[in-house]
Amino acid sequence: MAEGQRARGAPGTPRVLRAMNDRAALDLLVSHGPLTRTRIGELTGLSKPTASQLLARLAAAGLVRRTGNVTGRPGPRPQLYEINPTAAHVAALAVDRRGITAAVADLTGRLLAEQRAAAEAATEAAAGEAPRLTARLVARALDGALATAGLTRDQLHGAVIGTPGAPDPRTGRLRHAPHLPGWQSHALREELTGLLGVPLTVENDVNLAAVAEQHDGAARGVEDFVLVWVGEGIGAALVLGGRLLRGATGGAGEIGHLPLPGAPLSRGGDRAAARPDAGGGFQSLVGSASVRALGREHGGPGVRTVAGALAHEAVRAEVARRLATGIAAVVAVVDPGLVVLAGEVPQAGGEALRALVEAEFTGLALPRPALRLSRLGGDPVLRGALRTALNQVREAVFRTG
Repeated sequence: MAEGQRARGAPGTPRVLRAMNDRAALDLLVSHGPLTRTRIGELTGLSKPTASQLLARLAAAGLVRRTGNVTGRPGPRPQLYEINPTAAHVAALAVDRRGITAAVADLTGRLLAEQRAAAEAATEAAAGEAPRLTARLVARALDGALATAGLTRDQLHGAVIGTPGAPDPRTGRLRHAPHLPGWQSHALREELTGLLGVPLTVENDVNLAAVAEQHDGAARGVEDFVLVWVGEGIGAALVLGGRLLRGATGGAGEIGHLPLPGAPLSRGGDRAAARPDAGGGFQSLVGSASVRALGREHGGPGVRTVAGALAHEAVRAEVARRLATGIAAVVAVVDPGLVVLAGEVPQAGGEALRALVEAEFTGLALPRPALRLSRLGGDPVLRGALRTALNQVREAVFRTG
């Protein structure tokens, strides 16, 4: 390697320092919104001439733009600068058994459009047909959102798909989700990347819900927490030191199979996930189907919803006991500072259920983490996918060195 080539990448060189200053300014504009040149200089420690050069450089690269002036004070009105929202666009998709929701946002994170595509009726498609149907469903949801936003695929810079199951980093295959026909192909991510024409990440849905909680919800500012999702499926996301823990096969947090007193063992590997209400483990104790069954025991055959079941005090108490037992097993191993309850069952049970679970912790585990309900509106998986896509794309387009 030539001396000049080494110098261009060496720490402390003008090129590297400029890139570091550029990134610092861009991150400030993302977190603070529009800022003046003077304020950027104050926050970064740069002189006014250097801040001016930096903003001129970022404007020429299409990453920032001028956006009006400071008002409401005497004297000259300083120019405001902001991230250029059209410098990049991202897509987020959330998969469930009934279809796919797609969202499109600009580089600032502003949501431009959202589109829902229902799954096709042919859920029992032949093995060779399922991947094609899956790709078609993804394309339909995404293209619908793009059309509403007035964009095309070639204006996207990245996409993240959140789905039940665990993407195995060794094989690329989606594990623990046989109930999603077409998502088991080893090459599905590559096929979808080729179809969409943008870099694509496939991520576990509960992990993405935890990303949303970490940035905008109950876990904001918390470095060590567990999100426990309780609905038709059961899962957990483990965030330690501010980072998601995925495990060797991507299956960290698959607590639906956790063996617990009073529950049959969950056997059959991935096949058990196809019908979570018929399996064993933690899933069979607190999943939505189990809660509805408890409701019918205590309230009669007319109880058909989770909310209706949890309206009965006896059902709430029993579900809280079961939840606390399973969560205590996780807490004893991970020792988080916070547990966030999310999904259909905690949302339906509300504060009354949360308080009962907290009370049940007494004597079950030595660590006593805080216990909070998720308060995020909308689809937390979609929000987490959007946040992840924005982080990835900003990391790429904010490189100026």
